[in-house]
Amino acid sequence: MSNMTENQRRQFERPDLSVPSTGVQVRSRRPLVIYTVIASIILLALGYLTLRALDGWSQFVVLGAIIGTAIGGMIAVDPNRRA
Repeated sequence: MSNMTENQRRQFERPDLSVPSTGVQVRSRRPLVIYTVIASIILLALGYLTLRALDGWSQFVVLGAIIGTAIGGMIAVDPNRRA
């Protein structure tokens, strides 16, 4: 392996994610479900309050630009994104 380039070496050393022993494992799904339900309720409440607080079309445009920028940032830093 000493005559290999760094990229060739990484091909042999990388973990195989198709094997069940790798990746994230959760002992119990119950806390995850509880967190998801609580977070969804809070998200819906905050979204409702945000929409009630907006007065005119210009505030909706600004909110849309903020959401679009956040989505664009998520796409830009996606590790699975192909160039």
